[in-house]
Amino acid sequence: MDIKSLDLFSQEFHQNPYDYYSKIRPHQPFAKVKMFNEGEQHSWMAFTYEAAVAVLKDQRFIKDMRSVFPDVTDENLPPISQSMLFVDPPDHRRLRSLVQSGFTPKRIARLRGRIEEIAREQAWLMRNKGTVDFIEEYAFPIPIRVICELLGIPSEDRLDFQRWSNVMVEMSDNSIYDEAMIEFMAYLEKVIEKKRVSPKEDLLSDLIQAEEGGDRLTVSELYGVVMLLIVAGHETTVNLIANGLLALLTHPAQLALLKEDHTLVALAIEELLRFNGPVEFSTDRWAKESFTFMGQKVEKGDHVIVSLASADHDPSAFTDPSILDITREKSPHLAFGKGIHYCLGAPLARLEGEIALRVLLEEYPCLSLAVELNELEWRQSLIIRGLKQLPIKLY
Repeated sequence: MDIKSLDLFSQEFHQNPYDYYSKIRPHQPFAKVKMFNEGEQHSWMAFTYEAAVAVLKDQRFIKDMRSVFPDVTDENLPPISQSMLFVDPPDHRRLRSLVQSGFTPKRIARLRGRIEEIAREQAWLMRNKGTVDFIEEYAFPIPIRVICELLGIPSEDRLDFQRWSNVMVEMSDNSIYDEAMIEFMAYLEKVIEKKRVSPKEDLLSDLIQAEEGGDRLTVSELYGVVMLLIVAGHETTVNLIANGLLALLTHPAQLALLKEDHTLVALAIEELLRFNGPVEFSTDRWAKESFTFMGQKVEKGDHVIVSLASADHDPSAFTDPSILDITREKSPHLAFGKGIHYCLGAPLARLEGEIALRVLLEEYPCLSLAVELNELEWRQSLIIRGLKQLPIKLY
């Protein structure tokens, strides 16, 4: 297979990327791929589990492109690029420690009852509808309501957040992206100013107060953290829930097993994260220096990403990886990354996924896919693996 000509972002590829990955992995664990149809930009991509973990943990692959490209400055980077996801130590440790207090096990556990209420409410709102778009009616509202409540964002602004976050993770043209970001920044400026004057008991108020009290966050860093939490705080969970349901609907024996025993839901979530997870590719990394990696000569400034989806289907790391098995022992999947950039919100995403699927199957045990599998369309994204719609029959 000529990997350099492979279109990693075509619908044909997205329908079942795992077949492609199975052909690539044995021969090219770490190889250059063409990132876009136009131009000649190529990037290094890790395909095997071993290569993926090595990239994610190797500190020679850095997240802050300003370290290797002197002409890149704060002024020509979007605010989210100054969040903890796109910086390196020591700034990364400083930003992560600040946000960490909002995602402690105790604080997440306290959200269980509220998440259950939200899931029941969304399930109840579908009660008189025979066929629904599962994403619009259920998979999206639950995590966006949770993250908005956690941050202290008004409920009436949720649809705006959906639109802004979609633009940020999809392959939108520059004019659409720029317009959305201007709106998003203007909105954040107003909300932050209100909470600066009158703080509430929410995570956003905590971040603002910490920024003022200890001078630990610049204004741009504050915006970046909030944008990251809003996007990462619900985009991954939306697709965890939707991709997870699709996997179960296309594996009826596993769906029946989960219906019979809801105590399997925690194990099921881990397997669904591995089998068809919400994040296909890692975020950007850059080679800090020139060196040999996995037998390949990497040059300073080279762009590097990881195919998390391919790594999680590597037979050297997982027994029968193409088989969905919700009783599989908890596996070391990479759906939330690895190393210092491991997803801070992973416990919250797991909890939301568990509750959302359990409540759905309790309320609608006879649900089924409303269209043929090949009719489903996948979103065009450099990071997210998610459907545009998921039509299901509830009865």
